Amino acid sequence: MGIEKMVKQLDVLIGDYQDMLRGHTEGVLMSEHAKLLVSRFESAIDRLAVPGSSYVKQLDVHRQEKRTAVKIRAVYSIALGLRDDLNAGWNDSFVELVHADTHSDYLAMAETLLEAGYKDPAAVIVGTALEVHLRALCVKHSVATERPDGSPKRADTMNADLKKEGVYSTLQQKHLTAWMDLRNKAAHGAWTEYDKQQVRMLIDGVRDFMLKYPA
Repeated sequence: MGIEKMVKQLDVLIGDYQDMLRGHTEGVLMSEHAKLLVSRFESAIDRLAVPGSSYVKQLDVHRQEKRTAVKIRAVYSIALGLRDDLNAGWNDSFVELVHADTHSDYLAMAETLLEAGYKDPAAVIVGTALEVHLRALCVKHSVATERPDGSPKRADTMNADLKKEGVYSTLQQKHLTAWMDLRNKAAHGAWTEYDKQQVRMLIDGVRDFMLKYPA
């Protein structure tokens, strides 16, 4: 997705928020419209910000906030910062992150961790790189990355959709499903259910996949 399109998407949401406040009382921040806008802001930040970036970390702090009026101010501020940084040239680092050379950096980081004995964070990093690549593949092949309600699709859903569109085979889809299962085990603390060699195979498999199916 180009930077201009990303900025435009954020501009729409930012403008919607500002229009909602114009001429209204504080109560509008607790309306159904506000709740919907919160969800759209969250989805946009998850979709457009780099995984692990300060924007995502800020959003994580506010995800469980139940007070709509408080939460919408927070997600609006995060989206505003993301939009302004993109306009100011932060896009250079973002674009790099969705290209193969930066995926290689992710994989190199995972290899370093694995060799140092940290198989679990290595598996999480590789899984993150794979999910980012799947999302980029969806954009490349005009496959939707969002559900009808505007929330981002899960990696397994994008995997199934890409196979359905003929981007790769059923066998490749099954490989990705197994890789994502290993990533999920690492992320949820099931560390005894896989070993160092399986993480090594995960790194090699994801690298080969990215080379065979560039985004």
